Amino acid sequence: MLMLTLALLAGPVSTEIALPAQPAPLHGTLLAPDTATAVAVILPGSGPTDRDGNSPIGVSASTYRLLAEGLAAQGIATVRIDKRGIAASAAAGPAETDLRFDAYVADARAWADEAAGRAGKPCAWLIGHSEGALIALKAVEGGDGPESSKVCGLILLSGAGRPAGAVIREQLAALPEPMKAQAFSALTELEAGRTVADTPPALAALFRPSVQPYLISWLPLDPAVLIAAYGGPVFIGQGTADIQVGVADAQALAAAAAAAAPQATLKLWDGVNHVLKTAPADRAANIAAYSNPDLPLAPDVVEDVAAFIQARTPH
Repeated sequence: MLMLTLALLAGPVSTEIALPAQPAPLHGTLLAPDTATAVAVILPGSGPTDRDGNSPIGVSASTYRLLAEGLAAQGIATVRIDKRGIAASAAAGPAETDLRFDAYVADARAWADEAAGRAGKPCAWLIGHSEGALIALKAVEGGDGPESSKVCGLILLSGAGRPAGAVIREQLAALPEPMKAQAFSALTELEAGRTVADTPPALAALFRPSVQPYLISWLPLDPAVLIAAYGGPVFIGQGTADIQVGVADAQALAAAAAAAAPQATLKLWDGVNHVLKTAPADRAANIAAYSNPDLPLAPDVVEDVAAFIQARTPH
């Protein structure tokens, strides 16, 4: 009786796992309840974002850890990962000149296969946050083909609904001339697959030669086109207080998905920011939530995601 009581009181089990890869293994955390009804892989956003959703450039919200813990309480196992080149997966990162967006895509597919196998499930969900949403969409390109056969469906959180070039142009619109014209010209060249030799020194961080091959692999990708080509179940979650990705992006994704995926669901969370926490519209206060790991995820985020996964997971 004591052992049974202890088993009932036991929480989910956290296990460090490694995925074989070249030139070095990729690393992540499997968080599994005693009896999992489904399993999902959490794909991080852009930059040096780690498996918990934190970054050395000022983000310590622990969004992915909190999401994983919340889903575990709902009976859903998760694998949250350090991307190639980041944190514990740093040794797997190529030189910047050799990095391509498709490397993240291939890793997402491999993690889905690994997660499904470890959980004893026929497939794993891909939960993509921010840029991770685009990685998830690209990972299922080809529909139900063998490259996406281990993916149950997609959970897209705070994901852009437009190509990155459109978003970057919007962000650079306030630049003075002629810098803005030079930046827009560089984007056009990169979108066409051509490197750029002459860019403004002030924009070197964005257009440095070593990152241009990656930009060429990333800029042409259109999330609306990708979602329209996917026939599996899709959940689109977006906060109305997100100062990085707008509600219009989520609505664009939902509109594109409607033609192909009748199972697509759009949820707008009122007063929720980019890191899925309740935050005011005031920019400073909104950003303050990015560095508060003690602030829980907004109400309904975990519940809505879990309900969608549980209703559509094959058994």
